Amino acid sequence: MSTAIVTGQPVPGSSLEGELRALGFDVRLAPDAAQAGTALAAVPAGQRVALVDAGFVGHTHALRLGLTDPRFAASAVPGAVSVQPAAREALTGALRESAEAPSTADAGTRAGTLAGVLADRVAERLSASGTDVHRPDLGELVAAVPADPQGRNEARQAVAAVDDEAIRLRTAVKARDGFFTTYCISPYSRYIARWCARRGLTPNQVTTASLVTALIAAGCAATGTRPGFVAAGLLLLFSFVLDCTDGQLARYSLQYSTLGAWLDATFDRAKEYAYYAGLALGAARGGDDVWALALGAMVLQTCRHVVDFSFNEANHDATANTSPTAALSDKLDSVGWTVWVRRMIVLPIGERWALIAVLTALTTPRVTFIVLLIGCALAAAYTTAGRVLRSLTRRATRTDRAAQALAELSDSGPLSELLQRAVRGVPRHTAPAIAASGALVLVLETALSDYGSWWPVLGAAVYALTSAAAVSRPLKGPLDWLVPPVFRAAEYGTILLIAAKADVNGALPAAFGLVAAVAYHHYDTVYRIRGGTGAPPHWLVRAIGGHEGRTLVVTVIAALLTNTDFTLALTVCAVAVALVVLVESIRYWVTAHRRGAPAVHDEGEPA
Repeated sequence: MSTAIVTGQPVPGSSLEGELRALGFDVRLAPDAAQAGTALAAVPAGQRVALVDAGFVGHTHALRLGLTDPRFAASAVPGAVSVQPAAREALTGALRESAEAPSTADAGTRAGTLAGVLADRVAERLSASGTDVHRPDLGELVAAVPADPQGRNEARQAVAAVDDEAIRLRTAVKARDGFFTTYCISPYSRYIARWCARRGLTPNQVTTASLVTALIAAGCAATGTRPGFVAAGLLLLFSFVLDCTDGQLARYSLQYSTLGAWLDATFDRAKEYAYYAGLALGAARGGDDVWALALGAMVLQTCRHVVDFSFNEANHDATANTSPTAALSDKLDSVGWTVWVRRMIVLPIGERWALIAVLTALTTPRVTFIVLLIGCALAAAYTTAGRVLRSLTRRATRTDRAAQALAELSDSGPLSELLQRAVRGVPRHTAPAIAASGALVLVLETALSDYGSWWPVLGAAVYALTSAAAVSRPLKGPLDWLVPPVFRAAEYGTILLIAAKADVNGALPAAFGLVAAVAYHHYDTVYRIRGGTGAPPHWLVRAIGGHEGRTLVVTVIAALLTNTDFTLALTVCAVAVALVVLVESIRYWVTAHRRGAPAVHDEGEPA
């Protein structure tokens, strides 16, 4: 429930009260500031509350943007201001000050602010007191408090001249998306989003429907028949349509939530990787073992995402963050066709899923995975090379927060903490080289030795030592964002190589399960950091060993156990890690949602 306090004298013929009720507000009238204060004090502390001038003229969607967006503690448009419970005390103080003293508005005041409009004076004082007041970009939408009848008539004409529903539909689509999504999905998925909104469906329900559809697609692929593969491809595309719809529904109706952001992000990964498993099962039914390719595709895609996450975390709040390479990139973006070519090269989720769906329907799982691996490898090379060039040419001072985020993304466990005491004095800005050298030793020892050899154990020991050295200093160097992806590639790649060398049924599926469980933990870490809550609790990282501990454990059990027993041990590890990280993750996100944590909605790069 939300409450809107309409201040000032009612205007004959105004539809304001009806519009506010349509937006879910309980409307209370307060002719002056004193009565507005009394009405505010009567509103329960846990409710959103808005102050709206009775003379407001504008589009309903302008009010929706200014008063109902759950992502912001306070937001305002001309003639209206709204706060969530977190900013309630600040609103009370601003209203009291506005009632006691006239506005000091002058020529430098924000355009559109009227000295006599109480809501605007309150918004000014909220900003002056240190409260971050979000002011949405209204574009063509009208929001005003006319001072006289002529101005009111002109404002009403301006409202009638603009179709706010068309704007609402257009802005429901993500501003930056891939070519396939923009031209093949969004032109009609936005109308599906509106249909869902008018029937009371929530983005979380659509997200869940997308997951269920993708899981059915994976089941169809697992049949190993041509009709099953065709059905799988079609269902995967439909799942992606629903995946676009849930975000568009959230933007259309401003139904953002912490839980929704987490579900949307984690379900995307669950859908794609479950589909990989379905393809591998379907291929096995036809006598073709492609589990190594399926695991390789998951490893490559996860490492690509870690590159994205690490680079963004290292640079998003850096100061003096300029680069000739970035400037060239911006210049290329000004040439229309290059924008779409560059977005397609990186193989975002729309292009990737379309590729997988078409290849599934028309070819075999093996061909699907080989083409996917080649495409993802080229995309990874392109994006990583570009980011390395940006980092080398960028003059930036990275913050302590960025260094902390990279340390959390590194996922170092108790073994690394112990070894860091023995590797003090590592030269500055050498972390990527140290991490890469240890990872190279580990991967080469594993790749060049037979199953059951102790050489990978030695490689894992060297890797544990070098990884501890790499994170022994704050990660503030120009290329230090490469450290987490190097760790991911080393750990996942080692598990893949050892399982492949075991050469026994079940080893690669068990490895797939373990990597999936660990990758979920790493994605969960990213989403917590993005939500401003920091990494998972330290006990969780210690409980599952950290990347260096898990790598050492896998190499040791491979050296000690037969390949059959190794498969069983790997399965036990996968189940144990999955249970621990899933239980803690679900507990955290559900608790955060119930606690009313600030809503999050990511509009970043296509996944």
